[in-house]
Amino acid sequence: MKQGLSVPPFTDPAVLIEAARSAEASGWDGFFLWDHLRWRRPVPVHDPWTLLGAIALVTDRMTIGTMVTPLTRRRPWVVARHLMTLDHLTGGRVVLGVGLGAPDAEDFAGFGEVVDPRERGRLLDESLEVLAGALAGPLEHAGDHYRLRDDLRPSPVQRPRPRIWVGGILPNRRPLERALRWDGYVPIGGGEAVTPDRLAAALGEREHPPCWDLVVQGAPGVPADEYAALGVTWLIRELSVTDDLAETVARVSTRGPGVAPGEVG
Repeated sequence: MKQGLSVPPFTDPAVLIEAARSAEASGWDGFFLWDHLRWRRPVPVHDPWTLLGAIALVTDRMTIGTMVTPLTRRRPWVVARHLMTLDHLTGGRVVLGVGLGAPDAEDFAGFGEVVDPRERGRLLDESLEVLAGALAGPLEHAGDHYRLRDDLRPSPVQRPRPRIWVGGILPNRRPLERALRWDGYVPIGGGEAVTPDRLAAALGEREHPPCWDLVVQGAPGVPADEYAALGVTWLIRELSVTDDLAETVARVSTRGPGVAPGEVG
């Protein structure tokens, strides 16, 4: 089971880039950035894609990516171009996490984006089809929201494309059903910890595709092997938005993945 950090890019970009370099040196397997335009409180919000380009150049081994990108407020063919470039920069170490996104007011309504979750879900499904088609190329698509025909070059290093993980709040079923059509699932607690019991109840008896990732933020005090027994492939430490975020990011990245689930100090 691999271990990674999920980091809000709400502090000095130089701190985040150095934290990624330190995280790799300390044994972390992945470094993932949140994707937001604004946050619920006034904090400096930086673009994850620009940061990932810089992080690609100071790391050699770690998987990097977003966790998660609200694809409905981005042009999927532009995201495909971002992924292609990052995939080449990293030699095939990039993944894309996607989801409906939040918070609704700050990240969507304030910019005139679609807010209704059902409509966003339909748009997300079509956007994923477009993105995957653009990465596999050539693309010809005629749907409810997009009509396009193109052939983006170059092809990504990973074939047929970088892995796509789908996030969703427990116990909602639609995100898991969507995730089963792609490469992995990122269950989000929705204000509660993702305990093994909650995770097992959400997964039920569903069969998942081979080489499918289950990417979980560990609950405080729960041994990693309890998650491994449920098929978890990635155990994530998610950092909170705090006033001392820069100090926390620097400290956690240098401590390595031996920190118990839920601990960041």
